[in-house]
Amino acid sequence: MKRWFVQWGERYLYNPSLSQKILSLLLLPLSWLYCLLAYIRYLRSSPKSQGIPVVSVGNLTVGGTGKTPVVIELARHFDKPAIVLRGYGRKSKGMVVVKDETTILCDVIRSGDEAMLYAESLPSATVIVSEIRERGIAEAKAMGCDVVLLDDGYGKHSIEKLDLVIAVPTQNPFCLPSGAYRERLWFGKKAIVLMERVAFQRSVSIKNPTEKMVLVTAIARPERLDPYLPEGIEKVYFEDHHFFTQGELESIIKQYNATSLLVTSKDFVKMSMFKLNLSLLDLSVALDETLISIVKEYVHAKKD
Repeated sequence: MKRWFVQWGERYLYNPSLSQKILSLLLLPLSWLYCLLAYIRYLRSSPKSQGIPVVSVGNLTVGGTGKTPVVIELARHFDKPAIVLRGYGRKSKGMVVVKDETTILCDVIRSGDEAMLYAESLPSATVIVSEIRERGIAEAKAMGCDVVLLDDGYGKHSIEKLDLVIAVPTQNPFCLPSGAYRERLWFGKKAIVLMERVAFQRSVSIKNPTEKMVLVTAIARPERLDPYLPEGIEKVYFEDHHFFTQGELESIIKQYNATSLLVTSKDFVKMSMFKLNLSLLDLSVALDETLISIVKEYVHAKKD
């Protein structure tokens, strides 16, 4: 039931049916109120320096946008980067140092899937999860990092930072609850909007392909994967950040007579412990050189 509700909600926010469009219009008064309150919150915020350069990669809408591979690629251009994120879906609270410059310090249950993906993908990066981003940033500074990459930080208006915002196409242009927008590009707020195929290019390959793969994933808006999938592949979707059990995965393999499970990198970090045959949908991005230069110039200027 929960899975159906999540999928219904994603369709409502991004590709609504006629009945969903009517519901969206009926909720517009609440949407206007939500947007007004979000704008007042922005106006009342005053960006404060954190004593370390901060670059945020975020989005204006709810749901997945592909921030993670962009952050990973940006981090590769710095010597001692830190990734700071909330850690959605983790079974822990407070600040947790997931990885220092050399060593992963906790398991995926405490870190959450996205943080563990950062930790495994970036050998020289520090990874910290914290509901209070300022605390995570302060810890990164104390650990000797030279830049913080803030995952999903556009709405943290009290933090002085360079805002990169990934554009997400949607047929529903309203704020919550009528549409997918949780923030707008507020007047006076500087941000660089990243358009796919302009600021970055995606590339996808399948590692360990087998004859009969079944896609099993727990990411937001899993239909984003459709252009990269083999034709006719079966798909099994779970809610975003779901922690899999070996039993449910073995049941899927048996149900579809699968030779392997096709998973994203975010799913892989939660499944690798089960010793099942996994095929990896490996997604990476190439960043525009101009964007890299802008980010580096900002970071260097903040260090001076």
